[in-house]
Amino acid sequence: MSSPPPYHPPVKRSVEIAGHKTSISLEPVFWDMLRAAAEAEGLPINALVARIDAERIGAQTPPGLASAVRVWLVANL
Repeated sequence: MSSPPPYHPPVKRSVEIAGHKTSISLEPVFWDMLRAAAEAEGLPINALVARIDAERIGAQTPPGLASAVRVWLVANL
């Protein structure tokens, strides 16, 4: 039987989207996933978050940015 995953509180970090700074609170595992996804896409983290934000804004009922990032990461595993 495997041990349960480590749970850590969210970490707030600043990102820049369309020239303005905002902050996102994500659990460390999601920051790690975001960093790896940005590297795989050949983009800075800010650019990937901006792309996720643009997709989020286009949704019929836009979720919060942190939720959109988490969902995008899981959908793109």
